[in-house]
Amino acid sequence: MSDVETPDYGSETVLEDAPESTPPAPRVKARRSPWNRGRDRVIAALIAVAVVAVALVIGVTSDSAATDRTEAAGPPPALPAAPDKVPGSLAEIWSAPSAATAVPVVAGDSVATADGGEVAARDPLTGQIRWHYTRDLPLCTLDQAWGRLNAVYHKSRNCSEVTQLDPATGRITAQRNGNAELGTELVSDGSHVTATGKQLLTTWRDDLVQSAEYGQVPALVNAGKQPRTGCTYGTVAASSGKVGVIERCPGDPADRLTVYKAAPEKDDEPQVAFSSVLAGKRARVIAMSGDLTAVVLPEKKLLVVYNGDGTQRAAYPLDVPPADLAADPPAGVEATTQTAANMYWFSGSKVVALSRDDLSPRWTLSSAVGPGATFAQQLVIPIKGGLAVLNENDGSTIRTVGVERRGYSGVVRLGSAGPVLLEQRGPTLTALK
Repeated sequence: MSDVETPDYGSETVLEDAPESTPPAPRVKARRSPWNRGRDRVIAALIAVAVVAVALVIGVTSDSAATDRTEAAGPPPALPAAPDKVPGSLAEIWSAPSAATAVPVVAGDSVATADGGEVAARDPLTGQIRWHYTRDLPLCTLDQAWGRLNAVYHKSRNCSEVTQLDPATGRITAQRNGNAELGTELVSDGSHVTATGKQLLTTWRDDLVQSAEYGQVPALVNAGKQPRTGCTYGTVAASSGKVGVIERCPGDPADRLTVYKAAPEKDDEPQVAFSSVLAGKRARVIAMSGDLTAVVLPEKKLLVVYNGDGTQRAAYPLDVPPADLAADPPAGVEATTQTAANMYWFSGSKVVALSRDDLSPRWTLSSAVGPGATFAQQLVIPIKGGLAVLNENDGSTIRTVGVERRGYSGVVRLGSAGPVLLEQRGPTLTALK
């Protein structure tokens, strides 16, 4: 075996034809940043300052920054029960400004007032504020529906800001932007609320999602959906998922009664149950119950009840002073209330009791200053100088109770919370006990 030297692999590498080393690439001078100059740094600083300033302005002028609010820690204590019958005397225990409410607003065990931009939940026994929600916008109206408070605020040209509040705590439960007109009120059928107006009616469900628009819709997307154009609206009522409205339309010889669904299949396409031209002008829809609608025809001195298909069910003579029916009520909402037995309509000087079963007139009370309400298991109607406690079946007077109203002589709307009777006297809410 011959001796052969074995190379030591890995000890050295020899490349016979290795190319010469590549000369280094020439150095290229880096391009100067356009922001390295002093003037550019100043511009960048100014842009940053402007961004911060805009953010601060948005924060300061935002809706949340313009809102002052407190919430209650929990539900209020339960109210004492109302007495077994209306007391023989009632005296004022507190009062508060509430210009944005047409009637006393009772929600749960609290009473709500609405004035300026503030909604306040108060203890019915003391008037003490339990929580408040205040914006730098004027309130259009406040109502109670679905066990919640719905506050409508005026912004820009209409009543477009709606906030829903839990009456127990003041917590916000829903908000929306809408197109309700100035001077609007909210009419409830139990499942929906409708904002009234002269040219547009807007309906919302309990989460404030819009369910219907009727009339002159702003920013119209799909034309031809509304049944009539150019009409103005009188009084509005609602019941059982339907809205009734008096329309005054070009070309019609008299007023028109229209009843439509509060929740059609498409919110921009009304579903009309019926629409009929009436036998006269200055008509007023005063009440709805189930499928029935009651309309007053001043020129005929009649109260006419219509079925759900628009056919006439009955007509009754109406003895109401012409001055009571000379003009539509404010916001197009009649002064009405209801109990388990009757509905009560205040014409302006008289209260007419209507049966809830068929809307037929049962009896009339003169010298009233507002419709009735149930308090202490009895019907109470405000009259000049006090209150009348009446028998609901025939309207006979059980007794009267004197109330000192400090010179106020206008319309009085009643409500109650436990043992407290509430009177809305124009822009003031007064509690009696």
